[in-house]
Amino acid sequence: MICICIRSATAAAFHYYRPNLPNLLPCRTAVQNNGFASYCTLPYVTVLNNSRDRNSETENSNESPIRKARLVFLGTPDVAASSLQSLVKASQEAEACFDIVGVVTQPPKRRKRNAAAEPSPVQKVAEDYGIHVLSPEQAKDPEFLEELENTFQPDICITAAYGQYLPKRFLAVPKLGTINIHPSLLPRWRGASPVQRSLEAGDDIIGVSILYTVSKMDAGPIIFQDTYKVGINEQSKAVLQKLFEVGTESLIKLLPSVVSGKITFDTATPQNEDGVVKADMIDVAEGELEVWKESAAVAHNKVRGFSIWPGTWIYFNIGIDSQEPVRIKIIQTKVREEKLAPTRTVELGKNRGDGLLVICADGSVLELLQVQPETKKVMDAKSFVNGLRDKTLEWVEMP
Repeated sequence: MICICIRSATAAAFHYYRPNLPNLLPCRTAVQNNGFASYCTLPYVTVLNNSRDRNSETENSNESPIRKARLVFLGTPDVAASSLQSLVKASQEAEACFDIVGVVTQPPKRRKRNAAAEPSPVQKVAEDYGIHVLSPEQAKDPEFLEELENTFQPDICITAAYGQYLPKRFLAVPKLGTINIHPSLLPRWRGASPVQRSLEAGDDIIGVSILYTVSKMDAGPIIFQDTYKVGINEQSKAVLQKLFEVGTESLIKLLPSVVSGKITFDTATPQNEDGVVKADMIDVAEGELEVWKESAAVAHNKVRGFSIWPGTWIYFNIGIDSQEPVRIKIIQTKVREEKLAPTRTVELGKNRGDGLLVICADGSVLELLQVQPETKKVMDAKSFVNGLRDKTLEWVEMP
């Protein structure tokens, strides 16, 4: 018997339901843990209370050992590499129900101009563990699909920020399905940029979904969700890492029930199509902070959301005789409580440690804490002003 317990050491609530079978966890039981509220769509999950129960199960069982499921992992960036590392460690546990037989990732790419192409972070981790890696140009390539079917022969596939559309032929291969870690509370924020769009929108409750993959993007039934109350100044890079860590931890706890057949495509919860919000790909032009028409809160949320890519910036005139506006990247901001009379002039706040104060269209104040002039390193606002040598600073509305 394969069993799973979703309770962690720091869980604040854990409720039991006993119809006719002992120690069963009810559908959609919430567990509060480190700011996360977890919801699981298991119909029932057996929980072994202590080592005596486990020993009894072992002694009374005459069944032959269950074959471990063959798992293939698909992912590309750093957050997915961390997920792969966690899955590898879980697969090495004595009670593990799966083996990682292969990894699929995006092809090597140049990270810097004139540099050689580098393998993805996921490929580097896979090679460190001696795992066979495939990096097709497209997941629909016939040669890749043949190798998946004939060499990898997966029972289950796990995707985490892979970055390519998976064709029906791929999805038909793993008999236990393809499961995705998606960093949003689906059906809100389906698409390529869920964390970026959720922070841009100012969502204070965000989260991660574990779901089955179907042909339609991010539209499969949901197995499990964790919600997270995000801080008003948290940025997308840190939030994305946190959500994938929690999502991977939850997935590892759920895998025994997936492998045993307790969790299936049919037991997962269909998404409500009426609640769909698209997380469209971000255009580079969206990174400009249009303070002449945006509030400080809108600009601040763009800084938070677009911190991974493409970043955010404001054009400034430096000095009264400035001939050409200068683009300054905005790295870290916060919203001030006060409102001031609108002006284009940007100055340091009066108190020690204050940043540059940008007064937006509605009089709200965006405080620039860290900036990065072109060709220079990130610096705090005070260091930037010192480099101006008493020259005035005004934001510019670009055509």
